[in-house]
Amino acid sequence: MSVAVENFVKAIYKNNNNESNDTKPGNIAKKLGISNAAATDMAKKLATKHLLNYEKYKALKLTDKGEKMALNIVRKHRLWEAFLYKTFDMSLHDIHREAELLEHETSNFLANKISEYLGNPKFDPHGDPIPNINGKITTVDVSISLANTQEGKSYTISRLMSDDKEFFDFCAQNGLKYGNTVLVTKQFNKNKMTQISINNNTILLNEDFSKIIYANEIN
Repeated sequence: MSVAVENFVKAIYKNNNNESNDTKPGNIAKKLGISNAAATDMAKKLATKHLLNYEKYKALKLTDKGEKMALNIVRKHRLWEAFLYKTFDMSLHDIHREAELLEHETSNFLANKISEYLGNPKFDPHGDPIPNINGKITTVDVSISLANTQEGKSYTISRLMSDDKEFFDFCAQNGLKYGNTVLVTKQFNKNKMTQISINNNTILLNEDFSKIIYANEIN
């Protein structure tokens, strides 16, 4: 399959598994930086290949075949991210950018070798789950976004759901990384802002950031 096809089914899979849960062609077009017409044409084409179900004005839904393809690409992407992060200590933005290129040129054989070398990790450096060799995600995600956390409680950062360089730079500068602990000190519900404390520093997050940083409550 072409890179365009692989990116299209991956975009549907990822949008279907985030808070927006919006897989209409227009939203997929926005994510991929293509026109609405191009997204609709691609959706119709992939429906004939039984990779997704297409109905006019409806959200796109991957078939079992399409989801298997998406998970295979996601697996390669996240394994490359884990490899690049561990081997070269690259930034979260840089590993994502490089993995976007490498995922399409990687055989299943090489992906399995990378996984074995890394000890078959279950998560990438962003905290995203890595599908196993059978294309299955075996972990259970019970994390919530910092926007939905409770004041006075501590949480462990579990996912950074973005591919934006400025966001990752901000996270790196403030110690917001997978596995680190934060204390939610205040929720400004009216203004949709979240105040947290980490490493004795107080940070005020707007909703754009607090909705894409996920964490697990520490009991």
